[in-house]
Amino acid sequence: MPKRYTATQTITPGIDWTVVILYLILVSIGILCIFMVEYKPNTDVLATFISGKTNYSKQLIFAGVCMVAAIFILLTDSKIYTAFANLSYTFGIILMLATFVIGRSINGSKSWIPIGGGFNLQPAELCKIFTALALAKYLSRQETDFSKIKSQLIAGAIAMAPAVLSVFQNETGLALVYLSFFIVMYREGLPPGLLIFGLSFGVLVIATLIVEPNILAMVLTAIAIIAIYILRKQFKRNRKLLTIIIVLWALSVGIQRFAVPYIFNNVFQCYQSTRIYSMVGKDYDCSKNHHHTNANKANYKPPRKPDDYNVRQSKIAIGSGGIWGKGFLKGTQTRGKYVPEQHTDFIFTSLGEAFGLVGSIIFLLIYLFLLLRIIVIAERQRSTFSRVYAYSVASILFFHIVVNVCMTIGLFPIIGIPLPLISYGGSSLLTFTILIFIMLRLDADRQMVLR
Repeated sequence: MPKRYTATQTITPGIDWTVVILYLILVSIGILCIFMVEYKPNTDVLATFISGKTNYSKQLIFAGVCMVAAIFILLTDSKIYTAFANLSYTFGIILMLATFVIGRSINGSKSWIPIGGGFNLQPAELCKIFTALALAKYLSRQETDFSKIKSQLIAGAIAMAPAVLSVFQNETGLALVYLSFFIVMYREGLPPGLLIFGLSFGVLVIATLIVEPNILAMVLTAIAIIAIYILRKQFKRNRKLLTIIIVLWALSVGIQRFAVPYIFNNVFQCYQSTRIYSMVGKDYDCSKNHHHTNANKANYKPPRKPDDYNVRQSKIAIGSGGIWGKGFLKGTQTRGKYVPEQHTDFIFTSLGEAFGLVGSIIFLLIYLFLLLRIIVIAERQRSTFSRVYAYSVASILFFHIVVNVCMTIGLFPIIGIPLPLISYGGSSLLTFTILIFIMLRLDADRQMVLR
């Protein structure tokens, strides 16, 4: 008689249970953190948890839905993800386009689709999954030669199309997340020169915000002159070198004098420019911003910046935790509702205040262990598809973690990026759950070569 397998036996072979355990730990910590900032004394904890009316009870419901989704994914065939990678990506783009027609605006961002029962779907979150699958599908094709510029441009377009749509939805934070796919492309052979160019551009933008324009132009000119002097003997052998230096100098000066001011005054909204300027300790004059709707710009006075207040309260909350923290349900800042959005974007503050520096380090080490484990999983794949997808998961998680934590301590502007598996939100939790468990399903079949 043929051997029969139970559902449990079907799921367990080849599954990396280390990642599953870390996932469950992080989701539990997230529910605990949301509970800490919302719990009211003299209430029936059990009743509030099953009521579905509090954010922590809703997050518990989301977690239950995610567990069902996780089990379903582990029971599927890995080949389904390669077969429907491009179709799912197309579906994700259509969903993002649909937000412009039927979308609902929340906090100034028209990136949500109402699905009933008070719940909303954010296509930009789900599209991260579809983009990871589509990129893995493209890079795993036998005819894709990633050493050629054409292939690199196509891969870049796959990653950046959802980012562009996110910008039009006023979701700058989520748009930046899609930059994490360039880390994956670097692993697959993207020339490091392109990453260096991108990093240099970022440094130039920051310098433009901090340094007075004429002084920065003189500094850039001095750097070009020094480079010409040092490399003067090589010009005879390589005549193009001098042209390259001059072009780079002209491009850099043009960016800092014209491109950056234009972007901040004409492309970004006033609040977006204010956030970025506040990150480097500078004030932004919204009267220069073409999106600013104040009828009398001549009499415009900058309002008290709420972003500065958010970060200041966040720093106070985390700093008040000290080395060991104030203890569970004893945080005065987070429990007193001083920190805005403390159950979503600023959820890290509740953990920092309650458990202090030691607790925060242990928490971040759990994340680090998860990331390292995913990299191990990625490197043991026989299939390019599975490897690219696993690195996409690691890159997305890494970007979210670094930006969110840096955001709460004032090292990055407030751009509304959730902390993976911790921040309140069904779309976010479901997205990261699907991302991780598709990776585990592919890893369970790592002896297969998927395309």
